[in-house]
Amino acid sequence: MTFGEQPAYLRVAGDLRKKIVNGSLPPHTRLPSQARIREEYGVSDTVALEARKVLMAEGLVEGRSGSGTYVRERPVPRSVARSGFRPAGGATPFRQEQADGEGRGTWESNSAQAQASSCVAERLDIKPGDRVMCTRYVFREAGEAMMLSTSWEPLAVTGRTPVMLPEEGPLGGMGVVERMAAIDVIVDNVTEEVGARPGLAEELVTLGGVPGHVVLVIQRTFFASGRPVETADVVIPADRYRVAYHLPVK
Repeated sequence: MTFGEQPAYLRVAGDLRKKIVNGSLPPHTRLPSQARIREEYGVSDTVALEARKVLMAEGLVEGRSGSGTYVRERPVPRSVARSGFRPAGGATPFRQEQADGEGRGTWESNSAQAQASSCVAERLDIKPGDRVMCTRYVFREAGEAMMLSTSWEPLAVTGRTPVMLPEEGPLGGMGVVERMAAIDVIVDNVTEEVGARPGLAEELVTLGGVPGHVVLVIQRTFFASGRPVETADVVIPADRYRVAYHLPVK
């Protein structure tokens, strides 16, 4: 292989990718067999197999047990709003989107006390093993799971208060800023770090992905006078959604 030349499996994958993108291999079409790829491109079985693996890792094709490999339907990415503006009433951006438009979004949640892991403890500036309220969410759009979220709040802040359970009580579902204000904790800053990684098996089962699919992970932390009062991981399928930020300009 000369300098700058692609490995054979990437060249084969690239040509098949072009055919998928331009519609020569439309959704639900069976990908050429390994023997056909070997014959058409003049490559070995190993190269043909690696090329198919590349397309599967990119989410362009999927294997069907006992049937073969097929081109996947390519979803049109939709936006998930992240906002620095606080809508009237204190609703979260997802809830506000559903209220303002023709949203068909629903969500379910479950809260339970837990001990902070070392990672969560570092983010909340508490000790590993300290008690936190852990809340897990599944957000759905037209019945389809589109976003997961797991949040942790230190019980040293919210314990034995009316806002200890994020989705219950008089301020249930109102969002971190409004709930904390009700117990005289004034949230004045939030940070979000966005990254990407392969989805965990349990995440992809819920989100409807296949092994190897990439998810976006938003690591969010709310602060009150420099003290972390809530941190969360928001997980979104990267092939179906884009994260859209709307930030105020001062």
